[in-house]
Amino acid sequence: MKVEEIHIFVRGCVQGVGFRYSTLRKAQSLGIGGWVRNTDDGKVEITAHGESTLIETFLRWCNEGPRGATVEAVELVKRKTIEASVLKSFEIRYD
Repeated sequence: MKVEEIHIFVRGCVQGVGFRYSTLRKAQSLGIGGWVRNTDDGKVEITAHGESTLIETFLRWCNEGPRGATVEAVELVKRKTIEASVLKSFEIRYD
């Protein structure tokens, strides 16, 4: 089975508002793998992989974010098809 992988940056008031934890919960609820982290320039960076329809649902959520966040833009850096064998759980990174 093939799945989609996306790499995005979310810009706006997205740090200090629970964005990473809400992203983790949303991804887990959808069965999406990947990771999320804050960047030094105030954005949130996300790599996510899963079935195409689930990735689309996840992207729509990222454009809104959790309560308390103000998303100004979601920049799609990369989108590709990958093998399902690389799927793993979703995590918050602190690097």
